[in-house]
Amino acid sequence: MTTRTTRSPRRRTVVALAVVLAVLAGFIVRLVDIQIVNADEHVADSIENALGGSQTLYGARGEIVDEQGDTLAGSILLYDCQLDPLLITQIDTQILDGTSSRRPWIEVSEDVAEITGQDVAAVRAIVADALAENPDSRFAYLERRVTTEQYRSLADLAMPYIVCVPHPARAYPDGAVAGNLIGFVGSDGTALEGYELSADSCLAPTEGSRTFQRGKDGVLIPGTEKVQPAEDGGTLALTIDRDLQWYLQQLIGEQVQDMGAQRGGILVVETKTGKIRAAAEYPSVDPNDPLASELDDRGNWIFRGTFEPGSTFKALTAATVVDAGGQNTESTVVASSQETFANGARVRDAFAHPAYAYTLTGVLIDSSNAGISKFSEKVDAQTRYDYFQRFGIGEGSAVSFYGEEQGVLRPSDQWDNQTLYNTSFGQGLTTTMPELAGAYAAIANDGVRMPLSLVESCTAADGTVTTPDLPEPERVISEDSASQVRAMLENVFLQASYSPQVAIPGYRVAGKTGTSEKVDPVTGGYKSGVYYTSMVGFAPAEDPEYLVVVTLDEPTKVTSSAANATAFQKAMTQVLKTYRVMPSTTSPEVLPKFG
Repeated sequence: MTTRTTRSPRRRTVVALAVVLAVLAGFIVRLVDIQIVNADEHVADSIENALGGSQTLYGARGEIVDEQGDTLAGSILLYDCQLDPLLITQIDTQILDGTSSRRPWIEVSEDVAEITGQDVAAVRAIVADALAENPDSRFAYLERRVTTEQYRSLADLAMPYIVCVPHPARAYPDGAVAGNLIGFVGSDGTALEGYELSADSCLAPTEGSRTFQRGKDGVLIPGTEKVQPAEDGGTLALTIDRDLQWYLQQLIGEQVQDMGAQRGGILVVETKTGKIRAAAEYPSVDPNDPLASELDDRGNWIFRGTFEPGSTFKALTAATVVDAGGQNTESTVVASSQETFANGARVRDAFAHPAYAYTLTGVLIDSSNAGISKFSEKVDAQTRYDYFQRFGIGEGSAVSFYGEEQGVLRPSDQWDNQTLYNTSFGQGLTTTMPELAGAYAAIANDGVRMPLSLVESCTAADGTVTTPDLPEPERVISEDSASQVRAMLENVFLQASYSPQVAIPGYRVAGKTGTSEKVDPVTGGYKSGVYYTSMVGFAPAEDPEYLVVVTLDEPTKVTSSAANATAFQKAMTQVLKTYRVMPSTTSPEVLPKFG
């Protein structure tokens, strides 16, 4: 009896253990079948009953920064939110048959509309319209460019059919500052103007992708997600200084309005490097809202505007006859206010005067057309043409700004009798602000023309740094010739009628003014009473570091070169302050106007 009583529990234990082992074996067999033997078949069945999806992943467009690394253009994080109409209908069906505890779309849509600011009927119509077009629709945009706060509120709804994808949007924190240089992008992110367009290969991100499968309950199926990450764009570093750019844009805006001009520009160049430190113009464009500006104001006038330089060009003729014609600061010619030359050409000065024995310096001080025309005879036409070319006239700049124009300098064998002389004082040819700046910078830089530049580098997302491929510096005139021309230009600012307006206490300054009539594009002749005024100068004159060009298009209140004087003086003063240029410690040599 005792034996039988003790054996019964053991037998039951053995039986129970056998049952457990049998069940476990069944699970193991099934697991092997699912994951190994027939894995592909089961995955295929799962995917067949799943809801597939894909997303485009967006990288951030690269920043545009100034020489200090301050952001001029950047990206802010927004989201593109989309709906899965088919999944919405499936979940609503599950709610009706009692297999889902989620809230119905008719309720959720009210929350969605409140978050996005849309009309609830419009939100519901997004789904209805998508399903009407395709009953199996898996995609419909809910709203693009929603904020981070809105995105978080949508995510809190915890609805699998609402998917938001990060989509960085362009932002320009300083508004119109450097807007005409930076350019802008369209609402779809397409680069449209300025460096946004010309440096798009540096700035543009590379899109990525995400694909996945969800079950009918909207839950992601493990192992089905595949992600190709997006890559951010590179950082474009410009040579300009943001604060200086801002100041000069305010300054030129005031000058344009004070002079009743159509537009104006200020260009600042570091003479020893050719780097452009500011390129300010008015009117300008705010890249955040380019449509608020007139079409003609959305581009860049500094790089696209061409004009006859007028008397600023006399410095280039003077440099030519000094370097190639054996002339110097005190060489003389006799010239009255109106001269008729042997070939029949006639040249007039802007003011009446008797015959003066002008020095070359005096010709520049009084800006005598007749005097510079006589000096131009010291070299032949081809030599003058060659020197003008070497100064960069008619070739554009090394900046190669998007849409940049070039001046027009016809070969000397195409100059007629009048053009032979007119070119000596800046008529019969056209130039641009960058070309003129580059030519004067060569004089300032001991006769060596440095290629102008606006871009420091592009730094890719992986840290790779690319710098612009610039041409080699070119010697245009000798160091001695450059020194003589600088001395003459310093005397222009010392002895001209507008000298007090351009003087900067503590600094020696050199430069020249120019006034030219505007050409009527229809008739080909000059517009009566319509002018283009300019002023070019550098400082300190004894060892120039910075050059400033100021231009006004069609000033009406003052049409002489004095229209630019105030803006030039303020601009150069600010440049010297910004870059902490030491004051001059020597006095200028006063040169004679007459022989």
